[in-house]
Amino acid sequence: MPAATVLRSRPAVLLIAAALSVSLILGSSFLALHHFRDLRGAAVDPVAQPLSDEQSRAQVLGPAGEVVVAGKLKSVSASYLLMSCTNADEPPYQGAIYLNFDVPDVLATPKYFDAIATAMTARGWTEGLPPNRHPGGRTFTRDGVTVIYFRNDDRSNRATMQIYGECRNVTDHRRDTTGWVDVTAALPR
Repeated sequence: MPAATVLRSRPAVLLIAAALSVSLILGSSFLALHHFRDLRGAAVDPVAQPLSDEQSRAQVLGPAGEVVVAGKLKSVSASYLLMSCTNADEPPYQGAIYLNFDVPDVLATPKYFDAIATAMTARGWTEGLPPNRHPGGRTFTRDGVTVIYFRNDDRSNRATMQIYGECRNVTDHRRDTTGWVDVTAALPR
C-alpha cells in the first residue's frame, strides 16, 4: 500500500488528530499555568533563604528604631505582629510594625514629612509611590523592608508608620495565638 493511502486511512487520520489534540492541550495548559504563575508572582515560589521568628522581628525592629531617631519622632508607640503574606494564617510570614507618632498641625505636616523623607534618603532608603488613600503619605524601601507613613485619619495630631519585612518566615504559625505585641520599649527614645 502506498504511503499516501496509509496516511488517509481512518485509523491514521484518528491517530494524527489525537496526537495534534494532545499537543494542543498540553501547550495550552503550559501557557495557562505559566500565566497563572506570573499573576501570583514570587508568592508561589518556595522561600530560598527563610528567616526565623527572631530574624523577622529584627528585620523590622531595626529600621523602626533607625527611623525614630533619624526622623526625630515624638511620643512614639509601636506594636509588632508576624503576619501571613498569603492569607489570614498560612506561611510564609513577614514581620510588621505599626508605629504611631506625633505630628504638627495640618499645614506643617508636609514639611515635617519632607524632613523625615530627607533623613531616610540620607540613610539609603529609596522613595516609592505614595500610599493609596493617604494623601501626603510617603513610601520607602531598603533591603526588602518597606516603610509607609501618613497622617492618621482619626487623630489629626498623630501619624501612622507601617513597616513590613520580607515574606521569608516559613515557620508554621497557624495554631499560634497571635496578636499585636507592644514593642515601644525596644525603640530608642
